[in-house]
Amino acid sequence: MKSFRHFAFLTVKIVFSVALVVLTGIFVLPGCSSAEKKADASTPEGSYKLGEEFEKDERFEEAVARFAEVKNKHPYSRFATLSELKIADIQFKRENFIEAQNAYQLFKDFHPKHPQIDYVTFRLALSYFNQLPSTIDRDLALAEKSILSFDETMSSYPNSTYVAEAREKKQAALKMLAEKELYVAAFYVRHEKYDSALRRFEGVLKTYPNVGFDAQALFGAAHSAFEIGEKERAEQHAKNLYRLFPDSGEAKRAKNEFGKYGAA
Repeated sequence: MKSFRHFAFLTVKIVFSVALVVLTGIFVLPGCSSAEKKADASTPEGSYKLGEEFEKDERFEEAVARFAEVKNKHPYSRFATLSELKIADIQFKRENFIEAQNAYQLFKDFHPKHPQIDYVTFRLALSYFNQLPSTIDRDLALAEKSILSFDETMSSYPNSTYVAEAREKKQAALKMLAEKELYVAAFYVRHEKYDSALRRFEGVLKTYPNVGFDAQALFGAAHSAFEIGEKERAEQHAKNLYRLFPDSGEAKRAKNEFGKYGAA
């Protein structure tokens, strides 16, 4: 009798568990999410809002697909333009900077008078900037493109809230390019190709002034000019070094080393 009661109890427990699973499943069955139920995906606005919900939930692939659908199915709706910008922003958020760059550039091409064009221009510049390598010994071609877009942000939209950051990022890009030139110049110095080194050092002084490497470039230019017998040219660089950066390590080094060239 005791075994029968135990068996009956287990049976009831199992039936109750199964029923609970079934009832729970009713509420979690795959299908339309709450967002999908709220939004009417047949309209451009509803479909756009659904894309926003997907983005909020970090369902980025679905969000991009939904925004692309709005753009393609309702090309003349204002939500189509908003969707284009959303796609670019999601690619940027996901650090797909090549895709973001292309999306922002297309947006600029097709909507040059858009109220947020300053933002788009700035984000385009950042998309280039964020593709730059972490070391200066690699290709820095995209730095030039980022600088052009940062310049456009500052010059075309001087009242934009992105101007200050654009100026800061531009300086960072210029600094990378200057460091690359000094890296190449140092290579020429090591191989005693002082004429090539001189051109690089002087190029830094002309193209990348005031980014933090003037003293280094002046010392390198003076040293290289002395080595190829351009004494007057070398002395001018040395004088500028002493005048502009009298307390720098480069100035102290120059005073110690340039005596061998017959210069103080």
